[in-house]
Amino acid sequence: MNTKLINRPLYEDVAERLREQIFAHELAPGSWLDEQSLALQFGISRTPMREAIKVLASEGLVTTKMNKGAYVTEVDRRDLEQIFTVLSLLEGQAAKETALKASEEQLTALDNLHHRLEKAAADRDIEQFFDINVKFHDMIQNIAGNKWMNGVIVDLRKVLKLQRRDSLSRSGRLL
Repeated sequence: MNTKLINRPLYEDVAERLREQIFAHELAPGSWLDEQSLALQFGISRTPMREAIKVLASEGLVTTKMNKGAYVTEVDRRDLEQIFTVLSLLEGQAAKETALKASEEQLTALDNLHHRLEKAAADRDIEQFFDINVKFHDMIQNIAGNKWMNGVIVDLRKVLKLQRRDSLSRSGRLL
C-alpha cells in the first residue's frame, strides 16, 4: 500500500486505510485485528494502530472484546433491522427539515439526483447507484443542517456499508 499521508494525525490516516480494507472485505467481518502484524504491515508503532482501532470501534466498524482484542464487526439480520429502524427515523426527520428549508435550486438538484439514482438502478450499475445514493442522502442531511443527527447517520451508514453489496445481490434487489 503506497498511499501518501496527508497532514493529519497518523492514527487518522491509519484508520482511513483500515476502513478501506474493511469495506473492501480485505479484512473480513469477524476477523481478528492483530495490532502487532498490522502495525508491522503499515510500518508504524502499535500506538497509532491502537488509536486507529479505537476510532473504528467508535464508528461501529470494529468490536472490541475484553482480553481478546479487536475484531471486524459482524452485522447480522437483527442488527440490520435495528439499524434500519433508527436510520429511518433520523433520515425521515432530515427529509422533513429539508422539505421546510430547501430552496427551489436545492429541490431541483435533489430531483436530478433521484432521476440519476433510478437510472443507475435500472442499469444495474451498482457503483454508480451507491455513489449517487450517498450524494442524495448527503445533500438532504446538509440542507437539514443538524450536525448531531448527521453524525449518527454517518456512523450508522458506515456499519451498513459492511453489508451493502451482499444485501443488494439478494433476489429482488438491485443485482
